[in-house]
Amino acid sequence: MVSAMNDLSKSPALKGKALTAHLDIRALPKVLLHEHLDGGLRPRTVIELAHEQGYHGLPTTDAGELSKWFHRGAQRGNLPEYLEGFLHTTSVMQTPEALERVAFEFIEDMHQDGVVYAEIRFAPVFHTERGLTQDEVVAAVVAGLKRGEATYQVEWGLIICAMRHMSPDQSLEAAELAIRCRDMGVVGFDLAGGEDGFPPKKHVAAFQAIERANFNITIHAGEAYGPESIWQALQYCGAHRLGHATRLRDDIEFLPDGTMRLGRLAQYILDRRVPLEMCLLSNLHTGACASLQEHPFGQFFRRGFRVCLNTDDRLMSDTTMTGETTLATELFDLTLNDLEKLSLNAMKSAFAPFDKRLKIIFETIKPGFAAAGATLP
Repeated sequence: MVSAMNDLSKSPALKGKALTAHLDIRALPKVLLHEHLDGGLRPRTVIELAHEQGYHGLPTTDAGELSKWFHRGAQRGNLPEYLEGFLHTTSVMQTPEALERVAFEFIEDMHQDGVVYAEIRFAPVFHTERGLTQDEVVAAVVAGLKRGEATYQVEWGLIICAMRHMSPDQSLEAAELAIRCRDMGVVGFDLAGGEDGFPPKKHVAAFQAIERANFNITIHAGEAYGPESIWQALQYCGAHRLGHATRLRDDIEFLPDGTMRLGRLAQYILDRRVPLEMCLLSNLHTGACASLQEHPFGQFFRRGFRVCLNTDDRLMSDTTMTGETTLATELFDLTLNDLEKLSLNAMKSAFAPFDKRLKIIFETIKPGFAAAGATLP
């Protein structure tokens, strides 16, 4: 298999639509680092949980129509309206049974999508309306993830989110929860929610607590606000990864000859190999980019930034890792070697322990791509 890949690398490589025509993208070993638990429910699950919990706020109880409703709601071109659909998903995730089911189905979906390692994030504070403590919320989600891993052998990590619009005391509480639950499978801490008017540095105490605990930080930055948000995430809050970072393009001058002139922030991110968790369809739907053709993912990847592909919210954006990978391949003319590099970028950047990252890279990702290369004409 390895020799087949070597032979492939010596000949003109298939790329773009020619590659997707010959390749089973779903079967490729993919890595997902940026997905929200409450943004990826199955429509049928939302309806069934609403019935079980007596929630009557859904716009429809037809699974097909509900799916379309979420998709329409997400495609209004700005982040605040994109987030409105989460009112319904969080409202039906208020019991241990519901939380465990949603987490288990997430792992099942990952298995069916060819994802071999996934990090899933959520804000436990949104799931306490019926009396659960945040620790009980995390325990229920972990139980579902563990049951899913035992069934499907998809490895995972859980990230706890604080919310920008909430108080610094609440974000510190979320950070302490993440630290407290790290031996259960929590691998890091995030700051999510609308950026405009809610700078990361407001929550610096929470990130200092995470840093003192020698723990992992990823922050939504550069999705709905410019380089200043990214700079604060890095230099005030110590982010190890950046969620989206689409607006980093504002610190880059794109020259007529196709080259780039990097600003100091962009150069810092390139030099330090700061991972960028990029989400194509979600960025289109939230207005982070005007069109997919204008998304900076391709330019960042070619320039050598450590980018990876993600789904963000599979229900809202009607997407999968297979779909995002296919879209990127065809839109940016990627080769099989490019796709392997994206999986490696993600796995190298995961918050999993070093030995686990190496094991997945050398026992799953590289053999999987070698096998895929052997099938190509």
